[in-house]
Amino acid sequence: MSTLKEQPVLPIADPVAFGAVKTAIDSAFSTGKVADFLRSLDRQGVRIRDFEDVLKKGLLGKQTAAAYASIPDGDQGQIRELYLASLERVAPELRQKFFRLYAYY
Repeated sequence: MSTLKEQPVLPIADPVAFGAVKTAIDSAFSTGKVADFLRSLDRQGVRIRDFEDVLKKGLLGKQTAAAYASIPDGDQGQIRELYLASLERVAPELRQKFFRLYAYY
């Protein structure tokens, strides 16, 4: 018997729009693009954990905010969790370089 609690997998209500937003997040945090993504956040003065602002400023692509807005709340919650998990997986040296983006203040 496992002591780890697994989160239940919730069904996606709008797989097409959900997939578009997920792909944009995965792309932004991919190894070859994450430094450029962090630089764009820094230039715009956007805190990395402020997902709504990242979307509003088009930093995940021009169509991503509209796709995100079109999905139901449950799907939006899963996307926010994916985004937050992705930003925590950024390499420590990049997190240190872009410390201000990650700082709590």
